[in-house]
Amino acid sequence: MKLLFDLFPVILFFIAYKLGNQNPELAAALATQWLGGLVSGGQVSAQEAATLWATLIAIVATVAQVAYLLLRGKRIEPMLWISLVIILLFGGATIWLHNESFIKWKPTVLYWLFAAALLGGVWLFKKNLMRLLLGSQLQLPDRVWQQLNTLWAGFFTLMGVLNLYIAYSYSTNAWVNFKLFGFTGLTLVFVLFQAWFLSRHLVQDTQND
Repeated sequence: MKLLFDLFPVILFFIAYKLGNQNPELAAALATQWLGGLVSGGQVSAQEAATLWATLIAIVATVAQVAYLLLRGKRIEPMLWISLVIILLFGGATIWLHNESFIKWKPTVLYWLFAAALLGGVWLFKKNLMRLLLGSQLQLPDRVWQQLNTLWAGFFTLMGVLNLYIAYSYSTNAWVNFKLFGFTGLTLVFVLFQAWFLSRHLVQDTQND
């Protein structure tokens, strides 16, 4: 359930884009009617309507996530706060300037911020963020925590690079597909690899004890 909750804005972005892409004229008319006051020039073309609608839906979905957690008195993870700020900035720029490059850069900026936080925590503050997040659940040697922190930082860095490659080497439609299925699949594969990596060290530690 948590995975679906985390992917909620991405899934709605995907659905909204596909529907708008299949009905460009209708999407342009509706986008002009409802977004005309939010976009520069007030007119939305058929070519950009799907992206603008999908971006607006993603913004609303992310705001709804935060509002839902606040109303339920739940803790909001820093990742979600950061994602909210970035989608408001880059999504807002996409809608206002009719420029889909901003929303395409959003995943990369988010991934690179995560990577910078992981590496900066170690280099600047001598704090291993992965250990702070998971230390109460796992007992690992210091060197393994360092490796885990570096692995996640590298993963986020590569994901940011891959996002830009897909965004500027293929069509927007291909990027939207990869944004949902490709990134989700790669993340699951990496999590499985991480579980295997940690299990080896947990077994070794148990044997040593």
